[in-house]
Amino acid sequence: MRWTFATAVLIVPFAHVRADEPKPEAADAVIADALKAFQVPGAALVVVRGDQTIVLKGYGHRSLDTKAPVTPDTSFPLASCTKQFTTALLAMLVDEGSLNWDDPVKKHLPSFKLSDPNANALLTVRDLVTHRTGLASHDLLWYHAPWSIEHTLKQVPLLPLDYPFRSGYRYNSITFMAAGRIAEQCGKDKWEKLVRERIVDPLEMKGVTFTTTAIAKDADRALGHQLNKAGKVERMPTYEMKEPNPSGSMNATARDLAAWLQFHVSDGVAPNGKRLVSSKPLLETRSPQNVMRLEGAAKSQFPETVQLSYAMGWVVNDYRGLKVVAHGGLIDGFRIQITLVPDKDLGFAVLTNLHDTRMPMAATNALVDLYCELKPKDWNAYFRKALDDEAEAKKAALAARDKTRDPTAKPSLPLTDFAGKYTHPAYGTATVTHADDKLTATFSNFTYPLEHYERDTFRITAGRFENELATFTVTDGKTKGLALSGIEFKFKK
Repeated sequence: MRWTFATAVLIVPFAHVRADEPKPEAADAVIADALKAFQVPGAALVVVRGDQTIVLKGYGHRSLDTKAPVTPDTSFPLASCTKQFTTALLAMLVDEGSLNWDDPVKKHLPSFKLSDPNANALLTVRDLVTHRTGLASHDLLWYHAPWSIEHTLKQVPLLPLDYPFRSGYRYNSITFMAAGRIAEQCGKDKWEKLVRERIVDPLEMKGVTFTTTAIAKDADRALGHQLNKAGKVERMPTYEMKEPNPSGSMNATARDLAAWLQFHVSDGVAPNGKRLVSSKPLLETRSPQNVMRLEGAAKSQFPETVQLSYAMGWVVNDYRGLKVVAHGGLIDGFRIQITLVPDKDLGFAVLTNLHDTRMPMAATNALVDLYCELKPKDWNAYFRKALDDEAEAKKAALAARDKTRDPTAKPSLPLTDFAGKYTHPAYGTATVTHADDKLTATFSNFTYPLEHYERDTFRITAGRFENELATFTVTDGKTKGLALSGIEFKFKK
């Protein structure tokens, strides 16, 4: 695959650029090496220092089908980096006195409740945006779901808490949806309109949209890709987000993010010099709130870190003696990283169109090293190895699982008896059908082709959950339940 570089279109007055600033070609080399190392079709890069944008550039292709180049005006989904726009909006509402971080949620959104009445009584706005409510992620209550955000929020009281309230960390997008609804109550308008009027328009972020359907058909738009089973890059179907979602539906260009980074580096001042929010409430969104344990995937992703915390739409960590404030965004076919190094007045954004790639982290670390004059490290090699180790561990786990399998252990019932509807109080209905001597389960917008594995357990043979197991519960010769995608459904009929 050959990489093409789109010409940088931003000209910065030379008099305002630091004489010792790395040459733009050095950043080009970082991105070129990372694109190649991770097989990423295309990327966009923003680097700002203070009130200056020193790199604004596109690299590679926004689609391998058309070979159209990525430019500074190519639209990418921000995914979970949308959360930092929601907390910036909340900071503005705090600034004007319409809201306090520690207001009870019931004061502004009495309809939102947790299943534990004691936790529910103490629940604050701060809790919603720091991932400490006790609620597990429950992503399948919103991800690719055919129902609305309102429906998702109404199901929360039906979900048992995964850990004691305020005693841990579990990443959760649903609570940010609730936070967006609180912003609407306090701001007297829709979340997307408030973000546009108070943030997007003042920062002249002209490429921002709040749903994928709002992107013009002929727009300069990146398309998502994935690695297939053979390790080759192919197009990945677009996840069309049709409803504005405070936790993850925004789309933006690299040029837009240059203004967003400058706004944060200046602690609330727009590039035109107008202050949009006082520094205190904005800095609160970037202050550590909830400790994240440095183990497992977190340890792998932050090898130079001693302490790691979640703030409000941002992750705060130390990196080689520097404070770093960052957040990633991951959605079908894309991964991005937005990063601040406050003590150096630096901001970075790396946007890519390959699913779940580690390239944004590798490139960002290399760029921080470059612009902060730190000793270089081969971050591409480090994250490539981490990725390969994860793949090997997954392969070994599947092999170990399959080694203990007894393929001669037949189902305890005829396949036809497993067909029917299975329900969960919060998730709704999963349906199992029988045709051509095979079972197929459907739930939400997902289809699960099932192949017998052993006894009453079946392997999912295709789709997003391929190789996962689905297990039926059978008691007294009758099916009673189905465990599917971690959800325990009960047989209805």
